[in-house]
This record gives sequence, C-alpha cells and structure tokens, in this order.
Amino acid sequence: MTSRLIPESRTRRLNDHDPVDGKYVLYWMRHSQRSEQNHALEFAVRRANDLGKPLLVAVGIGDDPSVRTERQMRFQLEGLHETAGALQRRNIAMVVRKESPIDVATELAGDACEVVCDRGYLRHDRQWVDRLRREADRPVWQIESNVIVPVEMASDDREYAARTIRSQLQEAAEQTLGELATTPIDNAADGLSINGIDLDDLDTCVQSLDLDHTVAKCDEFDGGTSQARSRLNAFLKDSLDEYRDDISVVRPHCSMLSPYLHFGQISPLKVALEVRQAGGNQESTAEFIEELLVRRELAINFVHYDSDYDGLDCLPDWARKTLQKHESDARPEHYTASELENGQTGDPVWNAAMTEMRCRGYLHNHLRMYWGKRILAWTNTIQHAYRVTLDLNNKYFYDGNDPNSFANVAWVFGNHDRAFGERDVFGKVRTMTTSGLDRKIDTDAYVRAIAERFAASTA
Repeated sequence: MTSRLIPESRTRRLNDHDPVDGKYVLYWMRHSQRSEQNHALEFAVRRANDLGKPLLVAVGIGDDPSVRTERQMRFQLEGLHETAGALQRRNIAMVVRKESPIDVATELAGDACEVVCDRGYLRHDRQWVDRLRREADRPVWQIESNVIVPVEMASDDREYAARTIRSQLQEAAEQTLGELATTPIDNAADGLSINGIDLDDLDTCVQSLDLDHTVAKCDEFDGGTSQARSRLNAFLKDSLDEYRDDISVVRPHCSMLSPYLHFGQISPLKVALEVRQAGGNQESTAEFIEELLVRRELAINFVHYDSDYDGLDCLPDWARKTLQKHESDARPEHYTASELENGQTGDPVWNAAMTEMRCRGYLHNHLRMYWGKRILAWTNTIQHAYRVTLDLNNKYFYDGNDPNSFANVAWVFGNHDRAFGERDVFGKVRTMTTSGLDRKIDTDAYVRAIAERFAASTA
C-alpha cells in the first residue's frame, strides 16, 4: 500500500527553536542519497510547502571518514549526479560541495527557515548532528529512512545476537513496511543560486579531492538508484529462488545491493517489499529478508548502542578474555600487514579473496568470514589483528565504513556469537579453516576464476 504518511517513529525534532524567515528549507542529505522512497526528503518537501518556501538539498563530500577512497567517492558521486537530475525534475534544488558534510550543513542552515537531516549511526554522524542541533538557531528535524524498522522501535538497548532481536524486528516490520508516495513541491527552486561542484565532470572532481587514489573505481559497479533498481530486478528474475541454497562464489545468486544500501541509493523498505512481492521460493525469500532486516539492522543496533563499536572493548567478556588468554599461543604462520594487503600468504584461497577485494571491491559472505578469521590466526596480537581487518575492510570494499563493516569485523572476534570448544589462538571464539571452507564452496574453482579474471591487475 502506498501512503504519504511519515510515521512518528521515524521523526525526531532535535531542538525547540521557532522557524525563521529564511530563503528555503534545507535538507542536509547524508545517508539517504536518493530522490524516491526517502522519508527525510518527503518530510522536507512538506515543511517547505507549509512554510511557502522552496527546498534546497545539500551534500558535503570533503573530509568524510565514511568515504576515504577514490573508489567509494566515485560511486557516491555517480549516485548524487543521478539524484540531482531527479530532484531538478521535481523543481527541487541540490548542491554538492567539497567542504565537510557538517560545515556545509551549518553554513547553509544560516539562510534556512528550518533544517531537515536524515539519520546515520556512526560516532561522527551523531557528533555532527549534535553540533548542528546546537548551532542552528532554527528548527532541526531528523528523519530516519535508511532502515526498515527505526532503531529505537526495534530495541531500546544493545542486542547481543540475532536471536535476541529477530522477533522484535519481524513484528515491527509488519507495521513499517510500505511504499512512500512523493509529495509535489509548491514552490520551485528556480530562483535559488547556490554555488557547488559540477557533477557533470566527475573525473575532475574526484581527482581534486583528498582521497586514497590508489584504490580506484571498478568497472563492474556504477553508482545510482537506476543501477540499484537494475540489480534488484535482475536478482528477482534470475537469482532469488536459488538464494538460500547458493554455494557458488564464482557465479553467486546474490543481489549485489550492499554498496547501494550503504550510500542510501535504494531504500531497504523498497527492496524488502519487492522481494516479498516477487513470488519466489519461500525459503529463499525468508533467508534474504533475514539478511536485509535482521542481520543488517542488528549491525545498526550494535553501532548505535555501543560507542566502542570499532575496538576490542565492544566484544563480550568471554570473547575478550579467551582471546587474551591465547594471545601468546604460537602462530604456525605469521604475516605483516603489508603481506596481507598484497595477498602474499601461503593460502591461495585467502590470497584470491584479497585480490578480489582489491580489484573488485566485493567479496561473497562465505569468503568475508573466512578472510577475517585467517587474519586473526596469522597476526601476533589481537589488537593488531582487529585493526588490520577493519582497515582493509574499510579501504577496499564499496560498502566499507558501514555499520555492517564494524559488526562483521567484531563478529570475527566473537561478537554476536557464542563460545565454542577451546583451541589454540582462537580460544573459544569460532574458527574457520580451509578444510571447512572446502565443504561449503569449490575453492579450487574460485582460485582459478580470480586468477583468470584479474590476471592483468596482479601481474
């Protein structure tokens, strides 16, 4: 069912200021970088209509801890270019600037009647929104649109496993799943003149930014809502029925939507609704919704409620203690951070996975888990293992620096998991071995496929 209703559970007013007679309503776009199925955008349209003003959407792309590489930035800008065109067709202005996101927001808030922002969950996102709330002497609203279930609606505390949050999320999702209709803007933004970067020249823009330019764009992934829709449609048509039983990492039956969800280029509600309505295999549909709803939003719960989400202090006591107990265990193999990054280990499967990360910006979930567990086995301290795993994850993956990134790395060290039989190095933390991976996938075929596909890149 399509509705224009924006539930109160997605809406927070962050201060008590009255509106001022500004030039526009400002929507500071961060985590929902799309023109459709975006609760923050539609809320901002309605506030602009209520106040008789045009709407300005603003994005800052400089000095952003969430976007560190040329690969990630190019993908983001491709999406923003498409979003800007879609907003223009709705008579809404959009500006993208090279300054930091919070500096762009606070500067443009000075001429706004009110400010609307979407919601992120990482430490810097919360700090930036708190600064905006304090510095803006006009109303600031925060609208949550990049989750199926608003984080506090799902739980008011940190959850420690999927089993402890699953029922709450599934029950709440029945209330929150629904199509969001667009609201026409009453006052066109034609008269606004706000300087920003030229999104028609992405090459020049990307090269001018302070990024890690050694991690370049991959040809396989183009950013934008239309690209996300195409991938979703292809998944529904060709892969959904095989999703649950998928064991291939060479030609996997995956949606490949994680980069688009990370940048908010497609709505998770839209994805869930289309998957449900596709009429596919019930078990595969349920498994996909489990990943999209339960696993993804468990990760958001984790970073929202645990301020130590990027370090060892986030681990449960049993995991931290058992890893510390076994920290001095002999490692049969040991590799430096540089050797790991360059895929120079004695494990051809792991090396292939690292090559795929570097060259493609993607890795199948089976391999992501194995990749992280072997780093723990090969490094001499827990702290070093944690830092190397997180740094490589956030450097090479398109969806790096996401709540899922921090949750997945923490899982390698025992978070969101239970204790297993004690063994060397890992203690009671779950391990993954090459022989175990062999039982899940055809590792020989994977190594051959990666060698053939990326031969020129690794020569």
